[in-house]
Amino acid sequence: MLLAGLTAIVVLIAASLGGWQGAVVALVIMAVINFSSFWFSDRIVLAMHRARPLAYEEAPYVHESVRKLTERAGIPMPKVVFVPDDAPNAFATGRNPEHAVVAVTRGALALLDPDELEGVIGHELSHVINRDMLVSSIAATLAGALTLLARLAGWGLALGYGGRSRDNGGTNPLVALLLIIVAPLIAMMVQLAISRSREYAADATGARLVGSPDGLARALAKLEAVNRQVPMRSADVATAHLYIVEPRAAVGASIAHLFSTHPPTEERVRRLRALGERMARGE
Repeated sequence: MLLAGLTAIVVLIAASLGGWQGAVVALVIMAVINFSSFWFSDRIVLAMHRARPLAYEEAPYVHESVRKLTERAGIPMPKVVFVPDDAPNAFATGRNPEHAVVAVTRGALALLDPDELEGVIGHELSHVINRDMLVSSIAATLAGALTLLARLAGWGLALGYGGRSRDNGGTNPLVALLLIIVAPLIAMMVQLAISRSREYAADATGARLVGSPDGLARALAKLEAVNRQVPMRSADVATAHLYIVEPRAAVGASIAHLFSTHPPTEERVRRLRALGERMARGE
């Protein structure tokens, strides 16, 4: 529903600015950009975070947890990599299960006990199982097209093409100005809504994959508390949505939750506790 809504906004705005041709051009440009990032995103992200393969001898319980859960899920064993950052966090990347990568930071290995770490791994593998990279790429394509259309409208106003009336074939300058201001904000909020919905889904899928939500619930509480004090040096706006918890310290303020890529940790833990009760009843 969120993707359909974003698509409708893109098409309507493009049609109002440049007709159906404008909508097609904007979508094609962003599709090409995001197609490239979809195929090469894993290499780009790992290079950005100076990640390296995590040897079995360094953390055998991590490899065993990944092996056990992938066998249970019926997907190939992903690469396991290590991120040299003291902030505790984890993420998964890769366009499909055959090219998946699970990454854990030095801080996560030091902070979490084996049960908590298994819950985190189950969550990250759920992103792979649920094809969340594909969903994120589609959302990025549509949101990028919407932002591009807003910029095109701004250029049109700056060059004097927005001053004619709609009756004479031009774009109403007030409408164009409103699009310039509002469209990028709409795109960002819809992307955040999609990202948050995928986090809830991965929490539930991961908990059922592990067999219990307790480890993940404890891990989320720990990760949230420490990341507020020790934000990741290598995380930025472009990669924040990949992590299991928001890696930037600014989300401590209530207003910042509106612009966070993750739902509130308290709500995630509450849902996991409720899921645990249902699982205990055999539901």
